Amino acid sequence: MSIIERFPASPQPERRTGTPSSARRALNLRAKRLLDLLVAIPVLMFLSPLMAVVALLVKATSRGPVLFHQERVGRDDAPFTMLKFRSMVVNDDDSALREAVRLELAGSRAGERGDSYKLAHDPRITRIGKLLRATSIDELPQLFNVLRGEMSLVGPRPALPWEAEQFPREFRRRTDMPPGITGLWQVSGRSMLSTLDMLRLDLEYADTWSLALDVRILVRTVPTLLRGDGAR
Repeated sequence: MSIIERFPASPQPERRTGTPSSARRALNLRAKRLLDLLVAIPVLMFLSPLMAVVALLVKATSRGPVLFHQERVGRDDAPFTMLKFRSMVVNDDDSALREAVRLELAGSRAGERGDSYKLAHDPRITRIGKLLRATSIDELPQLFNVLRGEMSLVGPRPALPWEAEQFPREFRRRTDMPPGITGLWQVSGRSMLSTLDMLRLDLEYADTWSLALDVRILVRTVPTLLRGDGAR
């Protein structure tokens, strides 16, 4: 049984067999946007003291800015700048990561065994960064991306431009929806999944999206983060 088949706690919405009309798509995205704001604003207000403490810890324990700015691919392939608490050293070399992505998407053994290309012992990660990543606290600034309309609470994983260029063409439809802080990939194993598994989950989400699905994923995200499932 596949990861996708195991996920739903209730029957999934009927798969779309064609491209929704522009009017219907716009209405769906407005409804999704409303859900994002209703959840993100109070969550951001509640977590603001924690975020202030994290900002001080990041600044005090390593050289560089508090926030990490990185270009990602958004809805309809539009670029945007994603925010995270910095968890790596400044001016890090990502050549090892790029090579791992290339090998996995080319069909390497790493991709076959279901292990994503995130490096298990990445020397670029700071001491406080290890804790931030293990708890996903480093991703909290993405709530500002949600407020700006660049991301959604739930959606496909926001890909880097250079990795998106390597994705097989059949997965291009994943960018029909805005990228999310969490998604099917987040509650189904995160870094324990292969890249192709994550892409398939993104496509499944784009094809079967509904507000009910977003709510189910949000509910499942909380225990997933508390357990640290697939965190790296």
